[in-house]
Amino acid sequence: MAKLKVGILGATGMVGQRFAELLQNHPWFEVAYVAASPGSAGKSYAEAVKGRWKMQTRVPSNVSKLIVKKVEEDIDEICKEVDFVFSALDMDRQKIREIEEAYASRGIPVVSNNSAHRWTEDVPMIIPEVNPEHAKLIDIQRKKRKWKNGFIAVKPNCSIQSYAPIIKALDKFNPRKVLVTTLQAVSGAGKTIKSWPEMEGNVIPFIKNEEEKSEKEPLKIFGKILHGKLRMAKTPEISATCIRVPVEDGHMASVEIQLGKKITEKQFISAVAGYKNPIANLHLPSAPKEFIKYFNEEDRPQTRIDRYFGYGMGITFGRLRKDRLFGWKFVALSHNTIRGAAGGAILLAELLKAKGYLG
Repeated sequence: MAKLKVGILGATGMVGQRFAELLQNHPWFEVAYVAASPGSAGKSYAEAVKGRWKMQTRVPSNVSKLIVKKVEEDIDEICKEVDFVFSALDMDRQKIREIEEAYASRGIPVVSNNSAHRWTEDVPMIIPEVNPEHAKLIDIQRKKRKWKNGFIAVKPNCSIQSYAPIIKALDKFNPRKVLVTTLQAVSGAGKTIKSWPEMEGNVIPFIKNEEEKSEKEPLKIFGKILHGKLRMAKTPEISATCIRVPVEDGHMASVEIQLGKKITEKQFISAVAGYKNPIANLHLPSAPKEFIKYFNEEDRPQTRIDRYFGYGMGITFGRLRKDRLFGWKFVALSHNTIRGAAGGAILLAELLKAKGYLG
């Protein structure tokens, strides 16, 4: 099977670098173009990221010699040579929307990591294991915009990846209210502790726009397509506090949840750990063999030792206990730049290929 040719927009930033790393041996996709700001254009990718490569692995050999193109000025050249693009752009939201729509209008599917189009009515926001059926919005989007082959699809914010799937797994018990505190790694801001010395030994109790995303995005993901539109879910009500902590990678969430039905601890664990994964039979390359893992140990999950569960694509939770105010509380963990960013977008692209939207 011939691989699909992929472009990475915003390829020199942290998420763009993670895309390059994760795609180097992908069985379905091959990076053919890398694009970034005019300051990086004209250089080889290796030259463009020299001194600011943030991954622990080396710059992949398959992209190191690619010449960096300009995201906007070289759009026609890129569109002639790729089957679709991943968007890891880091700029003004309105500008991102314009660029992504420019690619899509030229017949190029855009699978986006950023937030610019998450609240666009006809753009699906998907966690593949949670709401794969929302891919049908692409048909509505194409018809509305008169796009034959192009489209825009996005993955949600990294902050919700660890707890939104658990809420979904508990759906039959009618989740009503959720109180969540996220402890988010510095890579979520595109930085490392070395490049952000103010974070060393420090905690910052505010991340701009993160709490709104954490409260509202799950409701779009839990929504249903009715009469040609996506209707957001009304429950559960979610209240979030988002905190930056001095950890390189891995977003942890402390969650309290109120259910409409009384259940036992065994029922809770069974429902989540035994969640019926709707994409399991598709055998997507980036999908973890085990989506959600429960730890019995009192001190798990831990960021350093558990963030790479399922090669960074799996979710872990533990410390499940009864709560006198909400009913239940637990701790969950996901890798924010793999599951929560580039890896989640790659899995989304794999889902869209399997459903016939790519290729």
